[in-house]
Amino acid sequence: MNQSLSFIRDLGKHREASVLAMLAAVAIYLSFASDYFLEPRNLLNVGRQASVVAIVALGQALVIIARGIDLSVGSVIGLSAVVGAVLMRDTGSETIGLVGGLATGLACGVVNGLLYTRFRINPFIATLGTLSIARGIALLMTGGIPVPFGGFAEFVGAGRIHNIPVSFLLMIVLAIIVHIFAVRTVTGREIYAIGDNPKASRLAGVNIHHIRLFVFALCGLLAGLGGLILAGNLASADPNLGMGYELDVIAAVILGGTALSGGRGSIIGVIIGALLMALLNNAFVLLGISAYWQVVTKGLVIIFAVGLDGLQRRGDDD
Repeated sequence: MNQSLSFIRDLGKHREASVLAMLAAVAIYLSFASDYFLEPRNLLNVGRQASVVAIVALGQALVIIARGIDLSVGSVIGLSAVVGAVLMRDTGSETIGLVGGLATGLACGVVNGLLYTRFRINPFIATLGTLSIARGIALLMTGGIPVPFGGFAEFVGAGRIHNIPVSFLLMIVLAIIVHIFAVRTVTGREIYAIGDNPKASRLAGVNIHHIRLFVFALCGLLAGLGGLILAGNLASADPNLGMGYELDVIAAVILGGTALSGGRGSIIGVIIGALLMALLNNAFVLLGISAYWQVVTKGLVIIFAVGLDGLQRRGDDD
């Protein structure tokens, strides 16, 4: 028993490696359990499904590292897609639609950041409220009816370059940019410092409010981008788009090794976590398991990841 706990603790200390091992185990099992898993079309589909979760998770990871959390990302995805589609339809301008969708995500992120930094509302409560508000606005704008959405957004959401989904390529580019930002820039190091010790960071001259407002704004912007990608893939913006995505995003972030207590996290781990979540969803489809079990599995995955983090912190304290 003690050896098993010791093994789990050691695995938790190398979260990227442990998640990668789980990813490989699921892939190996599916390669034997399903004749369709290893087909290029299915593998590329897994990458496409992971891309939106991963893109939004990049922003969520920075928020959590800075000791915050954003529960509204799923609703922001839906609202941004709806605003972009409605603007494109009413103005006839594709550019206005795309910019409007991204600006909506950015505005939602700024509102979340201000509620936390200026009004001192706990980010869990603040973003829980904006989750409901954003979804309600999307429903009011459309009456619950999807709005057609195409053009460049459709290319990004459903297009391919040399048979590789554009959204997957975009995910890789953004992951590289965010990784470099997080580990190579002063602001990136300040985000980690705030999460690790806010008081020491304040005494060192770090503007905590500005940094936290920035990460929330970035998270909202990436959620807006995710909404445009999802709507483009479906060629329509449904007001219910992105519903439940907050679970996938947070699970990917925690699985990737980001500590809910802040101050620790890996962008590479986030990408691996998103790929694992997409692979699990793909497994349910290939194996013909009820979609209801997907919801149960996501909850179990989150509990498992938080448990690993707890074991790691207990080991560090010892």
